[in-house]
Amino acid sequence: MARNSVSETVVRILADGGTFPDIQQLVSGARGRRVFEDGDLEAGIWSVGLSQGLVRDIAPAGDLVERIVNEAYDVITRVTGLFADSTRV
Repeated sequence: MARNSVSETVVRILADGGTFPDIQQLVSGARGRRVFEDGDLEAGIWSVGLSQGLVRDIAPAGDLVERIVNEAYDVITRVTGLFADSTRV
């Protein structure tokens, strides 16, 4: 689940001994649907992929593209260097 005020409230209620009826309204599908329909990330609980845990920064799109291009160039340079050192048969 994505971390937002609603998910943090759910965790707090459960940690304090709450049960499903205590959080049912917070985790209802209707609230989660509003996240996707209205774009309000605080409207409810919404799921995300495991890759969310891998996010270390949120870079501007231009910086991200530049980073990807530079990393690709480094990989291509390394790989072509491996073949340049080998002898052809």
